[in-house]
Amino acid sequence: MPLPFILDTDPGIDDAAAIAAALFAPELDLQMITTVAGNVSVEKTTRNALQLLHFWQADIPVAQGAATPLLRPLRDAAYVHGESGMEGYDFVDHQRQPLAKPAFMAIRDKLMSATEPMTLVAIGPLTNIALLLTQYPECKFNIRRLVIMGGSAGRGNFTPNAEFNIAIDPEAAARVFQSGIEIVMCGLDVTNQAMLTPESLAKLPELNKTGKMLHSLFSHYRSGSMANGLRMHDLCAIAWLVRPELFTLKSCFVAVETQGTYTSGTTVVDIEGRLGQPANAQVALDLDVEGFRRWVEEVFALAP
Repeated sequence: MPLPFILDTDPGIDDAAAIAAALFAPELDLQMITTVAGNVSVEKTTRNALQLLHFWQADIPVAQGAATPLLRPLRDAAYVHGESGMEGYDFVDHQRQPLAKPAFMAIRDKLMSATEPMTLVAIGPLTNIALLLTQYPECKFNIRRLVIMGGSAGRGNFTPNAEFNIAIDPEAAARVFQSGIEIVMCGLDVTNQAMLTPESLAKLPELNKTGKMLHSLFSHYRSGSMANGLRMHDLCAIAWLVRPELFTLKSCFVAVETQGTYTSGTTVVDIEGRLGQPANAQVALDLDVEGFRRWVEEVFALAP
């Protein structure tokens, strides 16, 4: 049976690729998309999610989520993804609207009505997930696991130590890692390896209309440079759901720094167990890169 799951996202160009895989991987059953402020404002990430679903004529509900981090102003990544969050492709107009309830309530309702615990996948800041766990702690028992794209056991990509999704709302991330739910963390240790080659990127327009659309978006991602390939950060979380054997995981205690001029947003991953704390996450530390690339090509080819 395909795995039912909810995707929390902040589209975002690489989010668009992850949503494509979430929709068309036959092993998966995407039941709802929730949006959060991150790469751009939540109004824009919601519009982008709805545009993508209209592009694919996919009947998936969307719930708009948090407009700001829990305790701090939003710092976005429009400088990477463009002002709209998905520069580079002209999507057609549509009349789709998000659900008339905020994301954390929509997730709660979906979890509580499910016949068995559900998987959550979060590929943006963890604000919505923290709100869910704070407002509806009883939902913990209805979450099978949370798979995130975020964090790093090594260096960062937003500050020297902090990865973007965690750094945007470290207070939310700290709450999530302290919650006791099962967490799989696909951080920069694997996502920096998840590189599509220039050759594979060049083949995208020949695949289908999805390939043409993604290639157009990628042409505007990170100033449009595809000469050295592109890292598919968010796709890693979807890949883990479908091909977990591609990843090397280790059970670790992970803490999130919320203070410090230079350290806020850092995920402290205790690989050697030096802190004496019980593990609270499965942390992905290595990736079968060739296997990942083959899977990406396969799943993109399944799209219309």
